[in-house]
Amino acid sequence: MGLTYSSVIDASRDEVFSWHTRPGAVTRLLPPWQPVRVLHEARSLRDGRATLTLPGGLRWVATHQPDAYDPPNSFADSLTSLPLPWRHTHQFSPSGHAATLMTDVIETPLPARALRSMLVYRHRQLAADLAALARARDISQDTLTVAVLADVVADWEDAAAPAAAAGIRAVQVRTGIVQTPRGGMLRLLSPLFEAGLGGRLGTGKQWLAWIALDDLLDIYLRAVLDPGLSGPVNAVAPEAVRNIDYTRALAGVLRRPAVLPVPGFGPRLLLGDEGAREIAQASQYVRPERLIGAGHQFRQPELTGALRHLFGREA
Repeated sequence: MGLTYSSVIDASRDEVFSWHTRPGAVTRLLPPWQPVRVLHEARSLRDGRATLTLPGGLRWVATHQPDAYDPPNSFADSLTSLPLPWRHTHQFSPSGHAATLMTDVIETPLPARALRSMLVYRHRQLAADLAALARARDISQDTLTVAVLADVVADWEDAAAPAAAAGIRAVQVRTGIVQTPRGGMLRLLSPLFEAGLGGRLGTGKQWLAWIALDDLLDIYLRAVLDPGLSGPVNAVAPEAVRNIDYTRALAGVLRRPAVLPVPGFGPRLLLGDEGAREIAQASQYVRPERLIGAGHQFRQPELTGALRHLFGREA
């Protein structure tokens, strides 16, 4: 029982270990499909405690073990709040030039199949975060930068005009429909699709300009750091999809049927009249031309791959 999972991270052992010590690290590694939230982070990987909230008012307290703390080689934590044997050891060793073999060893009676998707997500998320940080270091920040983040609301973009007129670089980030099970459109749709009640909206021909949450965060970071980026920037994935294709992709990832179309009043019940018009029923074909021209790298450029990552459903 339990599971051992390894992957090679394209960063040095010191950098990979150090990433785990940063504030917010445990939040970044929590799979978004799990009903778990961080209440308190551990102050130290040597002997600190992290407290997570679970459904039903339960709490998962992970207590770090001093006997396993050996930076930058390893650290470990054990569950101390529930009657479930659990010890999670994190191991790091050099792999070739400037890469790290990261290994997670979980000792528990739980079966490996219940743990694998979580560890696959954690490893991919860490690798993508470190890659994004490496790209950010390559972007020169040689001028004072002010980034104004806005959606398609014209009044918000107009508010940035005085900064641009004063010679201050301003970026207006026009955000697409953000994809994460923790909020927004996907949080509303996923329970319906899980129950087999999902379906296309209307004809299904309307375009959806979407963006994975982590890609949106990377775009914000680039807007701050890249002195060559200014003006309106479309924060959307490289390819928009039609609603019917989005429906098929989400149903396929969740392994549920999506045969019956959603009636017109359905989006209004979930999103309200304005939300239904602006999100569910709108049709916008938008491409991130400025970002593509700047050579920006998307973590999740393709919808099905993004949804698999967000729900821990591997092909």
